[in-house]
Amino acid sequence: MRFEHSTTVNAPAERVWAVFSDVARWPEWTPTVDSVERLDEGALRVGARTRIRQPKLPVAVWEVTELKDGEYFEWVSRGPGIKTTGGHRVVSTPEGTVVTASVVQEGPLGWLFGKLYAGLTKRYIAQETASLKKVTEA
Repeated sequence: MRFEHSTTVNAPAERVWAVFSDVARWPEWTPTVDSVERLDEGALRVGARTRIRQPKLPVAVWEVTELKDGEYFEWVSRGPGIKTTGGHRVVSTPEGTVVTASVVQEGPLGWLFGKLYAGLTKRYIAQETASLKKVTEA
């Protein structure tokens, strides 16, 4: 199961990336995240781990698996029978900065979790990109 949502932001890509990649501060600007606990120190990097609590979802630990500073990071959370990958992309275009959030659910239970939480997942990634737009355009 794959879910994706993009929004064009009227703010410089550098500003958008600074907010989007500062995962510890997500609860300040998006209602889809209750709390964030970084499990290591320093800048976001491959291997960095973060515990996130979200409304209506189990607590999850996410580990960064890909990072292109200023453009993209991807992280993975694993549970019994499921692997969830979250993507976070920032692209500068002539029309503005395009922000894309994506969620991919795989594994024996990935399709079931994806179906059960499809509506919530779609709402959350749309809300996250809309909230990021609001905070970075302010």
